[in-house]
Amino acid sequence: MTRRQLFGKTALGISTAALHALLKSSGVASALDFASGTQGASTKFPNFAPKAKRVIYLFMNGGPSQIDLWDYKPKMAEKFDADLPDEIRMGQRLTTMTSGQKRFPVAPSKYKFEKHDNNDDGVWVSELLPHTAKVVKELCVIRSMWTDAINHDPAVTFIQTGSQLPGRPSLGSWVSYGLGTENENLPTYVVLHSKVSSGKTDQALFTRLWGAGFLPSEHQGVALRSAGDPVLFLSDPNGVDRNTRRQMLDDIAKLNEGQLRFFGDPEIEARIKQYEMAYRLQTSVPELMDLTKESDEVFELYGDASREPGTFAANCLLARRLVERGVRYIQIFHRGWDQHGNLPYDLPMQCKDVDQACAALILDLKRRGLLDETLVIWGGEFGRTIYCQGDLSRENYGRDHHPRCFTMWMAGGGVKPGIVYGHTDDYSYNIVDKDGAVITPSEDAFTPGAVHIHDLNATILNQLGVDHTQLTYRYQGRDFRITDVHGHVVRDLLL
Repeated sequence: MTRRQLFGKTALGISTAALHALLKSSGVASALDFASGTQGASTKFPNFAPKAKRVIYLFMNGGPSQIDLWDYKPKMAEKFDADLPDEIRMGQRLTTMTSGQKRFPVAPSKYKFEKHDNNDDGVWVSELLPHTAKVVKELCVIRSMWTDAINHDPAVTFIQTGSQLPGRPSLGSWVSYGLGTENENLPTYVVLHSKVSSGKTDQALFTRLWGAGFLPSEHQGVALRSAGDPVLFLSDPNGVDRNTRRQMLDDIAKLNEGQLRFFGDPEIEARIKQYEMAYRLQTSVPELMDLTKESDEVFELYGDASREPGTFAANCLLARRLVERGVRYIQIFHRGWDQHGNLPYDLPMQCKDVDQACAALILDLKRRGLLDETLVIWGGEFGRTIYCQGDLSRENYGRDHHPRCFTMWMAGGGVKPGIVYGHTDDYSYNIVDKDGAVITPSEDAFTPGAVHIHDLNATILNQLGVDHTQLTYRYQGRDFRITDVHGHVVRDLLL
């Protein structure tokens, strides 16, 4: 008998596992976990009082231009077409798309900015975001985000999984693994993809970005579709009724239970749970996706696009409905923010897709008493350069990738409302302190005023009541976590 078979045969049966799943939702499972030797992360967390119960992550894939949206640089107007000074770039690396340019001409934003009261010193917001500007009193705007990666796939992989190398669990999967579910009839982690008005989808979004990696597969994100069955094969096939489907699942569960006892492979138990979840989804998902009971006032709040399935606005409305039903982690992807050229044509359409819906989501959550317990996050994988990629004119320009500083915002979930954190230089090229001195941040130690990707993820987990250094999973002899061996909670952002 192999070691795996020995442990498999001595493990508790699937009936006890099912009982454990029921008891866990009532907080009574710890004794079973201890007795069976299968104590999981969800019995340890939260390990202190959480400020947020759920997360809605609005991900702008491609890298929104902070210079044209949030990081107002009026001095650049007089430097149009001037070369980027060497003392600003300081030899920092470039992508292959601009490294061959003979010069790096400054491209000031062509958009007007207005300063809005945010209960602090005010915040400058671009004319492209008129709706979001109205809710800045709820926003914690972070201008000093930075990342290690300079190209899309490693940068998106990094912010989603904490590693530039594919294969690690996504942040949503870590949250699912650590905290479990509040709704047995819906996935803990839901992913929504949004249509793009410009038709400019650019970078691919691979399923590994919401995958569970080496965590049990039950913790991977479930992507809901906007057309046909929200989940593939959700409907019973022709000639199969609910009773037949129930009997089939019961028989399959018995077969899998035998395999689980023999091999002790936790993936078999995960498969059983996924079959049962799929059965429950047949009832819960159609009810979730049915927006006919939403009032005209709600659709007006989110905008006309919210009536069209698959739009960013419709997905934000769905996110609110998912929050109401206790779904722990919701990720909405919106692609097309990669403006290497023709930015003045593409960026306004991108903003129009998301602006009203972002503001509506904040307002809708707040009036329903859900914003305080829901952490909303907006941003992309990196920012854009002040210098132009390709030809420059006053009416048209493009920007390359820029990882050294970019802007994200958070709202609700115990973060400070109405503040701006961090500073950048006049070129939005480097993070600086309040006196304008360049900060050289390091991921190995927290640098006040700068927020690394690991710091962001550590802070998100902190608001959910999780110490990021404790949420680990042993794989191939090493304890892994979303923040690798780095990350610090940014206390200045928190209430």
